[in-house]
Amino acid sequence: MQKIARSIKRRAFTMIELVMVIVVLGIVSMIATDIISHMYKGYIQTKIINDLEQKTETLINQIAKRLQYRIKDTMIARKKGTNDFLAMNSEDINTSSFDMVEWIGYDYESFLGEFNTTTGFSQPGWSGFIDVDDDTNTNNTQIKTPGSDLNIAERTIKALSYDQAGFTVANNHPVLIFKCSKGDSNLSLYGWDYTVSNLADHNYTLAVSRTGTDVLTFDTAHASLNICEQYYLAWTAYALVPEGNSADDFNLTLKYNYQPWYGEKYSDGNSSVLAEHVSTFRVMQVGETIRVKVCIQDGNITGEPVGFCKEKAIF
Repeated sequence: MQKIARSIKRRAFTMIELVMVIVVLGIVSMIATDIISHMYKGYIQTKIINDLEQKTETLINQIAKRLQYRIKDTMIARKKGTNDFLAMNSEDINTSSFDMVEWIGYDYESFLGEFNTTTGFSQPGWSGFIDVDDDTNTNNTQIKTPGSDLNIAERTIKALSYDQAGFTVANNHPVLIFKCSKGDSNLSLYGWDYTVSNLADHNYTLAVSRTGTDVLTFDTAHASLNICEQYYLAWTAYALVPEGNSADDFNLTLKYNYQPWYGEKYSDGNSSVLAEHVSTFRVMQVGETIRVKVCIQDGNITGEPVGFCKEKAIF
């Protein structure tokens, strides 16, 4: 009996041993919790960075897609909410608060046209060429554009603009812009100057309606018109506008479906938010190449600032 009691006594834990075990378990638990916390925080940050990378990639590609079809001479930088603007290649842009960009994009969708099952080829809505030798149909009131089917252009423009623009939509006609040199760099003649609303003063953006399938008629006759063999057709201007109260946390918005040659401003167009929590938006022109840099942050989700930047050149 005494042997059994001594055996039981040897197998029991002392209070000190129990305290030591609890202390050791507490230390192990704290270390494990800290490791798990760091692992979870690292996972969250990695996920946020991956999401930001994807958002930034999508944003830069959306911008590049729009700028790819810009009419290069029309691109300007503007001080948001004002009539102050400069050409994109101006040195003053780097030292002034020109915080948004605008440009006129040619109607790429109408240019592609529609597939003609009879011929087996795509028929362009507008060909981009002018018959300068046609004395009857090409003059200072109209031009003949062989190879075009302006009915296709009409359908496409009306569909893209939600019926707000087109050859048959009063005061919202598309414009013809000649590809040849304009002879000067008066950007107001594209319609960027809000104080000039007379179509006759917009000699670079010639509002047109159509006659038949291949004749474009100018809304306003221009006495001195340098007619070129090639042209662009456009129905809208575009603007990339930072919107928000913070200089390093704003929404980047695309404005479209507005016509500066009719006196419309970017604020009159439709809006599409391309990205939220943008911290950097920079556009620079070198020659005819546009470089765009954008950065997006996480909106301080983790309590620490996390961001991702992307830069791209558009030729």
